[in-house]
Amino acid sequence: MKKLVRALAIGLIGASGWVLSAEAQDKAKPVDLKISLWVPPAHALVPASKEWAASIEKASNGSIKTTVFPSEQLGKAFDHYDMARDGIADITYVNPGYQPGRFPVIAVGQIPFTFSDGRKGTAALDAWYRKYAATEMKDTHFCFAFIHDPATYHGTKKVVVPEDIKGMKIRPAQSTIGQMVTMMGGTNVQASAPEARDVLERKVADGIFFPWGSMFLFGLDKVTKYHIDAPLYSTVFTYSMNKAKYDAMSPAQKKVIDDHCTTEWAVKLSGPWHDFEAAGRDKMKALPGHEVYALTPDQLKAWKASVAPLHKAWAEAVKKVGGDADAIYKDFEATVAKYSAGF
Repeated sequence: MKKLVRALAIGLIGASGWVLSAEAQDKAKPVDLKISLWVPPAHALVPASKEWAASIEKASNGSIKTTVFPSEQLGKAFDHYDMARDGIADITYVNPGYQPGRFPVIAVGQIPFTFSDGRKGTAALDAWYRKYAATEMKDTHFCFAFIHDPATYHGTKKVVVPEDIKGMKIRPAQSTIGQMVTMMGGTNVQASAPEARDVLERKVADGIFFPWGSMFLFGLDKVTKYHIDAPLYSTVFTYSMNKAKYDAMSPAQKKVIDDHCTTEWAVKLSGPWHDFEAAGRDKMKALPGHEVYALTPDQLKAWKASVAPLHKAWAEAVKKVGGDADAIYKDFEATVAKYSAGF
């Protein structure tokens, strides 16, 4: 009996020693995450990302530390996907549409008149894209995807019907809007959001496709006058993580990241931004010297008809990378309907 008790005691001591050793090992390998955003500190994504990061730190019992770098401190907006891939930053805010043709599958969310609501659209996009991200964005670890609240055209020249774009110089929001501008006879002027005011101020561009609230954040209300009052399009974004950084984490740390890379967190993190953008519409309406105008039913019909070829172009781009465009789009439509997120 004494031998049995002694054996059990030794076993328990050994087991507890293993647990302590594992915990010590986990604590001995703290992780520092650099989170890079290209928007300024006043942007709603920055405080929301800091809250998200603080939740990660708390859930990891302090074994994961985070620092948020806004305002392109670690690199230009166009480079943020590659920054995550190459480890320049550990988690980055990516606009896939800044690199035309590179991420054709997720670009379906950028086709005009797809989403009518930021939160519902975000939930639908993220839930749908999770099954494709591992292939399309295989050289990073996918966290989540989201959209901004539906946005519109703003410019120094009034645009009412698609034909008005002909001959104009436009800063597109992303690659799909760039295709639309070209289709309508306009010329694209490439510039990231932080560079947008400069191209309009110098008259390099006549107009821009942009969200409402961010017009004020980036000073674009100072260089535009006309604004279409219609939810023309949304832009898709991801938070992407360096694969090596994720793979090097302990199982417990990986679980913390997984628990913060969900559809629920995509909506929660981007929610304040949706509210901020939506509020910009009324703010612009109240601003002297600006014309915010609705489209007539016939004008809206003309816009919808003019962007129809964008779906065909999207499908062709997906097929070029070996994707089944019909099946992917059917899945996308079903998910958008499930979340009541459609236009």
